[in-house]
Amino acid sequence: MKTIAIISQKGGAGKTTLALHLATSASAAGYVSLILDTDPQATASSWKAWRGDVEPDVVDCAAHALLSRKLEQASELGAELSIIDTPPHADIMAREACRVADFLLIPCRPRAFDMDAVRTTTELVRASGKPAFVIFTAGPPRAPQVYKEAAEVVAQFGIPVAPVVLPERAVFHHSVGSGRTAQEAEPESKAAADIALLWNWVCDQVNMPSHKQDDTKAR
Repeated sequence: MKTIAIISQKGGAGKTTLALHLATSASAAGYVSLILDTDPQATASSWKAWRGDVEPDVVDCAAHALLSRKLEQASELGAELSIIDTPPHADIMAREACRVADFLLIPCRPRAFDMDAVRTTTELVRASGKPAFVIFTAGPPRAPQVYKEAAEVVAQFGIPVAPVVLPERAVFHHSVGSGRTAQEAEPESKAAADIALLWNWVCDQVNMPSHKQDDTKAR
């Protein structure tokens, strides 16, 4: 099982949006995926309640001491990808998520205050020694210069920047209220295309095929 932790000490960075869309992309690609919701606000858990029985599953895990065991149980039950959605301003949970994850993503809006705040997160992530990337979220569409300048600032923190960005798109907001994602609500949208690019890139980073191979076809 692969485990990806989404870490940011700043609120409003898009951690849960990222977690929901990656886990749903994994399910659509044929993988058994789940989200470990470690945020006391339980936003991912609320989304799952609206979604119903459709995958991916969301597992509540507000106590950092339980995180490792929850992952073990997920693996024993056949999960192939787990996404850890962490809360802001929670050093202990963030450190534990870094410890148990294979790969780390740090969402960050390309704004001065957000980039300054992400410095603390990158220090924590670097200390873990795990592969990690900053990913820009909720910025303006069609503004490559904004992302270029933001990447130059973040480069000073010693964490590489993902080549994929997730600009602000209305569908990210209105789809979750019905327990869906951008790909499901508007499959032909730019948001869906952005998520597809992100999913393919993440799969490359964690050495997973972007679509699970059907063993029966392989034989």
